Amino acid sequence: MLKRILSGSLLLAVGLYACKTKPPVSTTPAVRESQGVYQYVEEIPTRTGTQASAFFSDKKGVVGRNGMVATAHPISSEVGLSILQAGGNAVDAAVAVHFALAVVYPFAGNLGGGGFMVYRDQAGKAYTLDYREKASGRATQNMYLDSAGNVRPSLSILGHLASGVPGTVDGMVEAHKRFGKLTWAQVLQPAVDLAANGFLLTDRDATGLNRIKGDLLKINPDKTYFLRSTTPGDTVTWHKGDRLVQTDLAKTLQRIQTRGRADFYEGETARLLAEEMRRGGGLITEDDLKNYHATWRDPIQATYKNYKIITMPPTSSGGVALVQLMRFTEPYPLRKWGWNADSTVQVMIEAERRVYADRSKFLGDPDFVKIPMAELMSPDYLRTRWTDFSFARATDSKAVRGGTIPGYESLETTHFSIVDKEGNAVSITTTLNGGYGSRVVVGGAGFFMNNEMDDFSVKPGVPNMFGLIGNQANAIAPNKRMLSSMTPTIVEKDGKLFMVVGTPGGSTIITSVYQTILNVIEHGMSMQQAVNALKFHHQWLPDKTIFENGAFSDNTVLKLQERGYILEKLTNTLGRMDCVMVRPDGSYEGASDPRADNTARGW
Repeated sequence: MLKRILSGSLLLAVGLYACKTKPPVSTTPAVRESQGVYQYVEEIPTRTGTQASAFFSDKKGVVGRNGMVATAHPISSEVGLSILQAGGNAVDAAVAVHFALAVVYPFAGNLGGGGFMVYRDQAGKAYTLDYREKASGRATQNMYLDSAGNVRPSLSILGHLASGVPGTVDGMVEAHKRFGKLTWAQVLQPAVDLAANGFLLTDRDATGLNRIKGDLLKINPDKTYFLRSTTPGDTVTWHKGDRLVQTDLAKTLQRIQTRGRADFYEGETARLLAEEMRRGGGLITEDDLKNYHATWRDPIQATYKNYKIITMPPTSSGGVALVQLMRFTEPYPLRKWGWNADSTVQVMIEAERRVYADRSKFLGDPDFVKIPMAELMSPDYLRTRWTDFSFARATDSKAVRGGTIPGYESLETTHFSIVDKEGNAVSITTTLNGGYGSRVVVGGAGFFMNNEMDDFSVKPGVPNMFGLIGNQANAIAPNKRMLSSMTPTIVEKDGKLFMVVGTPGGSTIITSVYQTILNVIEHGMSMQQAVNALKFHHQWLPDKTIFENGAFSDNTVLKLQERGYILEKLTNTLGRMDCVMVRPDGSYEGASDPRADNTARGW
C-alpha cells in the first residue's frame, strides 16, 4: 500500500541572519517505510556553505500535514505516529510514547521517574501537569550529611537512598483520563509488545548499557537486568543490533495496562518497589506510593513581541527562568546584531547569569515555599536586575546574588513534542535525573529508579551533579517535590500554535530552549536549523561560559575575552532537542536533534 502524505515541493527560505542567498531546496519527497506502509515525507533542506559551521550537522527536518512526533528514539517516534494514525490525539500519542521510552530508552525514559507536561488544545486553552517525584515521608533535611555537617559523596546520586517517589505512571493516568481519546489499553499495548518481544539496540543504546555495567553489578548484585548474559556477574558486552527483551518489565506494563494507577501505587508493582527499597536501605514505603498524586497547575503565559510563551511553573524552574530570559532579551536588536555575534552573546550570558542566581534564591516546591513568580517576571523587577550591566565588561558572578523582592521571605532527561491533525499540542519533559537514574533496578518489576533527591539542595551553597547551587527554598523536606530545570514549552504566534519545544540536559535545559526559540524568532531559522545550531550555556556559578565547538567565531571569542568573559570549549554537546513548528502553509515541521538518536516522524 502506497500512501502519499505530501506532494509537490514546499519552499522554505529561512536561515541565519547574515545569509543573503536562499538555501537549496529539494523537490523530491523522500520515501520511507513505516510499519509496512510506505509514506512520502518531504525533508526540509538545511543551509550549507559558508554558514555551515554554525550547525552541528546538516540534518533535514521532516514535514507532515496530519501530525508530527519528535522523540529521543526512532522506535518511540514510530509508536507515537502509529497512535495518531489509529485515530488517537496528541495526548494518546504522548502517553504511548512515554511508556515506549520506558522500554527502548532506559537512559531517561522511565516508570521510576517523573516529569512535566504542557498541553495546548486546538482551541488555544493551555494546561500544565506536574508529575515530578517527591521526597519520601521519611526524608530529612540533613539526610545526606555526616556528623560534621559535610556532604556524604554519592548518596544522593547512586543507590536506593537517592530515589524520590515516582510520578510518571500517575501523571500519564491523569493526562489520559482528562484528555485521551483511545482506550488506556490501546495506548499501553505498544510498550507491552516492545518489552515482551524485545527491540534491536542502536549503537548508542549498546554503548550506554555497557558503560553502566559496573554500577549495575555493584548496586544490583543478584540481578541480571540490562546485562547481556543471564549469568550474574558475567561481563559480556552489548552490540548494535542485539535484541533486548525485558520480560519482567512487560509483566509490569501489563499490570499497569489492566489496573492503571492502582497497580503501580497500591498493587503488585507498589509491593515490589517498596520491597526493593527495604532491601537496599531506601526510604520509599507503600504509604509514600499510595499518597502520591500528580498536580494540575496553572501554566505560565507571557508575551515576547507578538508571540506568547506557554510554559511550566514550579516545581519546574524552567518556565520562570525562560520568561525572565526572553524579557531581558526583548529590548535588544538581536536580529540586527546577528546570531552569536559578540553583542548578542553578551546580552544572553548576562541574562543567564542573573536568572540562575534568582533560581538559586527563590525557587522550590510551591506547596512548601512562597515563590514570587509574578514579581520575578515583572518588567520593573527585571530592570532593577539589569542596572549593573555594561557592554564594556563582564559582570562578576561573585557580585551577583538573587534579587530583592519586598515582602518575600527567604543532559540526563528526555523530551518529546507531539502535534495531532486537529492542532492539539503536547510538550513533555521527563527524567530519572542522571542517566539510568540511581542505577537501582526494581527486582521483579524490571525498571530503573530515579536519583532525583540530588535535585534538592542537599546543603545550601553546595552544587548538585549539574553544578547548580541551591538554598533553603529547595531544601529537603518530607513529601516535597525537588526543583527541576525541565522546560517543556509551547509558543503561539499571533494567537495560533507556532512551536512545541523542549530538551533534556540538566542545568542546560533552560538555556538550550531559550536559544532554540530565539534562533527561530530572531534569526529566521527553520525548526531543524534552530535545533542543529551550535549552543552555549552560562549558569551564574561556576562563572564561565561553555560552548560547543564552532558556536563562536574567533572574532566573538576575542571580543568576549577582552571584556573579561571566561570561555570554555566543550568536547561534547549541549541539548537533545525534539521540536515541532507550524509552517506558514499549516503543515508541521518536525525537528529532532542530530546529536543523538532523536527522530521525528510525520504523516
